[in-house]
Amino acid sequence: MLELKNFEEAKKRVNEVILPTPLIYSPAFSKESRNTVYIKPENLQRTGAFKIRGAYNKIMKMDDESKSRGLIASSAGNHAQGVAYAAQQLGVKATIVMPAHTPLIKVDATKALGAEVVLHGEVYDDAYNKAVEL
Repeated sequence: MLELKNFEEAKKRVNEVILPTPLIYSPAFSKESRNTVYIKPENLQRTGAFKIRGAYNKIMKMDDESKSRGLIASSAGNHAQGVAYAAQQLGVKATIVMPAHTPLIKVDATKALGAEVVLHGEVYDDAYNKAVEL
C-alpha cells in the first residue's frame, strides 16, 4: 500500500545522490496549454535522467546478502545509467542487459559507471527476457 511515509523515506535515501533541480516556468507551454506550466529539468542529474531516483532507492533497500550477489537489470537506455551509477555508489556489482542495437553512447556511459553490459536481442523485451534468464 502506498503511504506518505514511504515516499518520505525514499526521498531521504535518494537525497544522498541527487542534485536539486529547479522548477522552470515555461511561457511557451503555458500559453499552448492555457495553463501554468513548469518544467523540472531532471536531465541535469548525474546520469542525465530522473531514473537515478528509483534505482538508488531500490538498491539501498536491498539486504546485504542480495547486495553481495550483485544485481541484473535490463534497459534500453537511461535506466541503465541510473542503475549503474547507484550500484557503483553502493558497492554493488551490476550487470545490465541492453538490446544489441542500443546507441553506443548509452552503452559506453553505462560501462563507464562500472556496470557489465550484456548486449542481447533486437528489442527491449529480448533484453528483459535475457536478464530474467541470467
